[in-house]
Amino acid sequence: MTIQYQACHPLPLFSVPQISSSKIYATSSSVTRRKALSIFTFTTVFSGLAFSDSCSTNYSWSKTAISDFVELPNSGGVKALDLRVGDGETPANGDKVAIHYYGRLAAKQGWRFDSTYDHKDGTGEPIPFEFILGSGKVISGIDTALRSMKVGGIRRVIIPPSEGYQNTFQEPIPPNFFDRQRLFTTIFNPTRLANGEGSTLGTLIFDIELVSLRHQ
Repeated sequence: MTIQYQACHPLPLFSVPQISSSKIYATSSSVTRRKALSIFTFTTVFSGLAFSDSCSTNYSWSKTAISDFVELPNSGGVKALDLRVGDGETPANGDKVAIHYYGRLAAKQGWRFDSTYDHKDGTGEPIPFEFILGSGKVISGIDTALRSMKVGGIRRVIIPPSEGYQNTFQEPIPPNFFDRQRLFTTIFNPTRLANGEGSTLGTLIFDIELVSLRHQ
């Protein structure tokens, strides 16, 4: 049995620029306006992402743009940017992995719907999220991102709707009821899905730190 562990945690900072109404071209169709807003919001979200790291001095945490991301092979469109490359093992299907993450919803101007750093134990320490890689327990975009990471690494990923939440039972699930309700009513909004907005409603942005892995 092998355990790889990395104790260092990132301290993400997040801000989203204000969207002026002048950025959205007026049209006679409310559907077109909503699509334009979704696309504009998606592209501006990344100009507001920044990281600071309390325990790393050899990495320049800077703002990121969509052009910095690389699509992962055979991922269904998942795009990734390594913020810190780990020096531990790479997980395989069947390994028990522990991760910290920040989850954001692009359709809500990068609204952070969940973070493991908010899940604390009795001593106030953040509790990593653990699961078996390849078990189907979590959304496939997270599985895909982890398969090419190393323990200790931090990766920002853009997960398209097809690789994100397909139902309300897939993890990670926000523990807060109101966050959970807001997340799923946005992604699975039947009216907006019928209006053709499905390509943007479920797009997720995750910052993932691979904390440890255990070979089962």
